[in-house]
Amino acid sequence: MASAPSAANAPGSRPAHLPKVVAASLIGTTIEWYDYFLYGTAAALVFGKVFFPESDPLTGTLLSFLTYAIGFAARPVGALVFGHFGDRIGRKRLLVLSLLLMGGATTLIGCLPTYASIGAAAPVLLTVLRLVQGFALGGEWGGAVLLVSEHGDAKRRGFWASWPQGGAPAGNLLAAGVLSLLTTVQSDAAFLSWGWRVPFLLSAVLVGVGLWIRLSVDESPLFKEALARAEARKAVEQAAEQPPLLAVLRHHWRDVLVAMGARMAENISYYVLTTFVLAYATTHVGLPKQTALNAVLIASAIQFALIPLFGALSDRVGRRPVYLVGAVGVGVWAFVFFTMVDTKSFLSLVTAITVGLVFHSAMYAPQAAFFSELFATRMRYSGSSIGAQFASVAAGAPAPLIATALLKGYGSSTPISVYVAIASVITVVAMLAARETKDRDLAEVAPSGAGRAASADDLAARGSAV
Repeated sequence: MASAPSAANAPGSRPAHLPKVVAASLIGTTIEWYDYFLYGTAAALVFGKVFFPESDPLTGTLLSFLTYAIGFAARPVGALVFGHFGDRIGRKRLLVLSLLLMGGATTLIGCLPTYASIGAAAPVLLTVLRLVQGFALGGEWGGAVLLVSEHGDAKRRGFWASWPQGGAPAGNLLAAGVLSLLTTVQSDAAFLSWGWRVPFLLSAVLVGVGLWIRLSVDESPLFKEALARAEARKAVEQAAEQPPLLAVLRHHWRDVLVAMGARMAENISYYVLTTFVLAYATTHVGLPKQTALNAVLIASAIQFALIPLFGALSDRVGRRPVYLVGAVGVGVWAFVFFTMVDTKSFLSLVTAITVGLVFHSAMYAPQAAFFSELFATRMRYSGSSIGAQFASVAAGAPAPLIATALLKGYGSSTPISVYVAIASVITVVAMLAARETKDRDLAEVAPSGAGRAASADDLAARGSAV
């Protein structure tokens, strides 16, 4: 028999502490994404010259994006490790750890010697720290969105869970803003010499603020209830629970595939629109660094405002319709995007990025609630993280690298547009294969293909080790 819905997650309820949990998740994810996007922005504008100075500009950018892509390889590992322990001991403690790892790696990047100082060891150390960043981010996203999703207000889950998603544009906004300010007040020589280090060192201060806020919130009530039931059952049955990863692969493998497919257009388009565009606009089109940064900054500010609106819309019409509009839209817009950038007009550049991010927001905003609703409580951290982060290896990781290689090989942006369009087709197929989830109770989620609703208790019992 299915378990009763948690009072904290009952439809229409909104615990008084929910805004505080949302704020803690948003600020924490903003800091983590600031650290992560700062690397991507610096890879597009600085690292090719600082860590790969012996290559021509486009090849240097290509090598710089390669170190950027390598960081994604660690994200699935982070998803597996953080997902396992997040489903076993709780969301909050793992989120604190991810923030410490990300902030520490970012601060150390700001202290790295350059190629001119220690030669090839410099890009090697840079790559190692990038791997640490990827590992931390692999565990961050799932925990942050679950902490909000599981704290209540099921009727408006799409709206509330979309706020941690706002950490991505907010982090990008912060990273682009700091770098834009530095390029304004510094000469190119000073910026390449030491100015680029300042935003990385600033991370140490931001992490301190993030930790103070995250330590002040409570653990997810749904998780605490599920953990208590699991412990009681273990004491009676004397049987250990199956590891979350194995339980996910057994009960939710279709949902993992849906999540991975859903990420393709969202992830690839975002890194083309916000990271690759910096290299394209400055190296290929010939626009100043500050112009490109300011365009991304303005577009990211608009996206930050749009995300909760699309999240709220998904509560009214469903996750799938909103997501599909974004997937189709970004695939079509990819063919308009580069034509507008090529005009060298600042207004056209801002419009091109902004419209692209509008379509991206339609996918990204409902994604948090949608992924949370796919999985049962005691395997939710693992399932959502695995689906999101394994897809990022094939999607976001190589996106700037593939886009740069296509530009270098063909001398045209058209193959890049085709690349984004193919990703959109994959996402459309995944979402058409998915079921609508907006009305699901997070305490009662059925595995794919189940003939009836199954509670988290039922799933955990079935997943017990034999």
